[in-house]
Order: sequence, then structure tokens, then C-alpha cells
Amino acid sequence: MKQGFIYIITNKNNTVLYIGVTSNLPQRIEEHKHKRYENSFSARYNLNKLVYYEQFQMIGDAIGREKQLKAGNRATKEKLINSINPNWNDLYDEIIDIMNI
Repeated sequence: MKQGFIYIITNKNNTVLYIGVTSNLPQRIEEHKHKRYENSFSARYNLNKLVYYEQFQMIGDAIGREKQLKAGNRATKEKLINSINPNWNDLYDEIIDIMNI
């Protein structure tokens, strides 16, 4: 089975959060950054800054975690982001080579 990732992206002012799941995190974040799907939620709200992610050995586990996070409120999501990224920096450079590990 494929590995999986959940991720949280936001806009430059950190006002909107989006949680997604993917099997290839660098590729998916590139798609967000370049607005590959121009009518998508992330494109409309300029969500292109990766502020949080988790990696799983199986995509099914990532999907389960995505559902769990989406069910939570914003305060819970902010607490999660702050636990590893208190300045809400863009983590994209950190994950560029994550598929080669």
C-alpha cells in the first residue's frame, strides 16, 4: 500500500485553513502553490503556505487522520500547528525531498 500524508495549508495572513491528504506531499503542495485547480477552494483563498504535515506508512491511516482533524475546531488545529511550527513558517523547503527518504 502507498504511504500517505495529511497537511494543513493557509494563506499569507493565516486566516483560512485547509486540511488535505495525499500520497505525494511535495507534488501536491506544488499544485497548491501554482493553483493547478483554479476553481478549487485553495486557489480561491490563496492557500499555498504549508504550515503542518504528518506522514503515515499507509494512505488509509492518513485518510483517517484527515477526517479526525477536519472534525475538530479551529482552536484545535491552531494548537496542533503551534506545537511544531509556532511561527507558522512555510515548511515547503523542508519536504521537497521527503519522497526520496
